[in-house]
Amino acid sequence: MLTVSNTFDVPAPAGTGEYLQIIGPDGARHPCEDLDVWVSDIDQRKLEDLYIDMACIRRLDHEGTALQRQGELGLWAPLLGQEAAQIGSGRALSDEDFIFPSYREHGVAYCRGVAPQDLLRMWRGAAPSGWDPYEVNMANQQIVIGAQTLHAAGYGMGLKLDGSDAAAITYFGDGATSQGDVSEAMVFAASYQAPVIFFCQNNHWAISEPVARQTAGYIADRAKGFGLATWRVDGNDVLAVMGATRAALEHVRSGNGPAFIEAVTYRMGAHTTADDPTRYRDALELEQWAAKDPLDRVAAHLDSLGADLEELKKRSTQAADELAAGLREAITTMPDPSVDDLFKNVYSHEHSWLDEQRDNYKLYLESFSQDAEVTR
Repeated sequence: MLTVSNTFDVPAPAGTGEYLQIIGPDGARHPCEDLDVWVSDIDQRKLEDLYIDMACIRRLDHEGTALQRQGELGLWAPLLGQEAAQIGSGRALSDEDFIFPSYREHGVAYCRGVAPQDLLRMWRGAAPSGWDPYEVNMANQQIVIGAQTLHAAGYGMGLKLDGSDAAAITYFGDGATSQGDVSEAMVFAASYQAPVIFFCQNNHWAISEPVARQTAGYIADRAKGFGLATWRVDGNDVLAVMGATRAALEHVRSGNGPAFIEAVTYRMGAHTTADDPTRYRDALELEQWAAKDPLDRVAAHLDSLGADLEELKKRSTQAADELAAGLREAITTMPDPSVDDLFKNVYSHEHSWLDEQRDNYKLYLESFSQDAEVTR
């Protein structure tokens, strides 16, 4: 007689495994044959600039969470712990490259020159999107998991048809790799040899689902099956991420087809401000990853180079404070959208049905003021 158990032995979240690394958690620099050549221009001053970038985006992220808790934003998706993955890749891109993000790429948007208040505009509900994609060559935040990868594949196919030297890059998490859209996007990009980089930030958690429950082995290895060149890097090492992104850009620009980068990092905060990660992961795991903090390792490495850390942290704090003050002022004084604005960008031309809906909604809102008059 066959006995079937309804219980499963689920492994703990997958370990970091093998990946390319230049700066270790202790700040020591390790030779990396695959990546050193791609970051040979990054001297002490440029590394300090990358540190300041990461410090600023960490502060922006902190302000996003604080503003949501104070009722100024409807929701916020923190990036804490993923600063190196975003700043390292974002600073490797050229202005002509087009970015297709998910909802957590605040650091990439910062590198692109998106104003902090525009980055938070959608999260406040003040606009359906935050910025004009064509002004910064970056699409707006995508809420539908993995859908942006299809957009990147199509854009990359267009770049190839145009004979452009630009590339498309799309960002997503480990959880998104379980979506059919991501697989379909890689199939199309590989079939058409499109200049697209698929950048997976493996932060180990798809909301409350650990990566070990989503896939066996490395995510980057799955991309090889689609015919993509792959890099698996320490996502908390800003130099390794930058080097891998530059190498991938050279690969796709040379007509060699799409590339895949798995940046192994960790989501130190909640999935969003509506999430409580203490309900599904333990403090020990968080403590282990805190020891791999992307900012601390750069600071330790700069210290070994003889940098004035006190002065660097003073500069980074000043830059972060100025960013935070400007952001808070912009958000708290940001006007609510008008009723008419809510009905824009639905159709390319006005439609009688939409006019009717707008008029009905205005009457609905007016009913509240009438009720208030009766109460008084």
